[in-house]
Amino acid sequence: MKPVQSTLQKWLAENKNFQENYAKIKAEVLQDPDIKEFLLHHPQISDKEINRSLIKLYEYKTQSKQCDRCKSLQDCPNMLKGYSPILQVVGGEIHLSYEKCHTRIAYEKEQQQQKLIQSLYMPKDILQASIQDIDGSERGTAIQALINFLKQLKSGLPRKGLYLHGKFGVGKTYLLGALANELKKANISSMLIYMPEMVREIRGSLKDDSINEKVEFFKKADVLMLDDIGAELQSAWFRDEILGSILQYRMMEGLPVFFTSNYTLNQLESQLASTKDGVEQVKAGRIIERIKQVSREVSVEGSNRREND
Repeated sequence: MKPVQSTLQKWLAENKNFQENYAKIKAEVLQDPDIKEFLLHHPQISDKEINRSLIKLYEYKTQSKQCDRCKSLQDCPNMLKGYSPILQVVGGEIHLSYEKCHTRIAYEKEQQQQKLIQSLYMPKDILQASIQDIDGSERGTAIQALINFLKQLKSGLPRKGLYLHGKFGVGKTYLLGALANELKKANISSMLIYMPEMVREIRGSLKDDSINEKVEFFKKADVLMLDDIGAELQSAWFRDEILGSILQYRMMEGLPVFFTSNYTLNQLESQLASTKDGVEQVKAGRIIERIKQVSREVSVEGSNRREND
């Protein structure tokens, strides 16, 4: 095997422009304002160490610092998206490391907050809802009720949510989405559930014995939101063993529940009473009492938003 030195000499002979290019790159690196300032603050760094660390310095020069070239995390030009390069001197040697930039920190915070909103079959536009986008002239009472709930968070999670009822398309579900987004800002988790799908989900859980796990999850969410209650195909078993169990637990623990429905509470009682086993007014009334313990009835007025879209 030929000595490494002779091999290197041959390579240099075949690449006559290498030294010229190296000198050019070194000059560019040392003229970089950030690197000049770094070296000015560390006069103890030797020329030998600068030459040895030229690749690190060149890498530092080519990377964006503190989002000065970034419009978003996706557009970050750095090798590690969302990380800014940091030069340090440790024991007389130059070290290059990376730290999270402002954009990545904000992105990760948003992702973490978004995890606070969990949903079961809710449309994407609902999960992006905002109170500011709701027409307050028509839905002022409902919006004020939501705002009052949010204000109470300063002294702890209120024991009662809201039972929002109104005609089809007036924006009841959108109000829940807007509330969920406000809650995440306060680092409070919420669970949004479309009731007809919840019924199917629970029935499907009978096959794999995961029903208890799911019911426990619904019971213990910080804020539970049940959308379109009364629209599901009703069964005495679901009403009493599932819905009744969830509401009983949350009533005893002082955990709020938000509902939306096309029915007033009186109308919902009749709906819950009618099952394939007949009319069970007493059991339906028991559910209504639990709903009253965990929520306050509020009417949502307004035009049909879906016809206006």
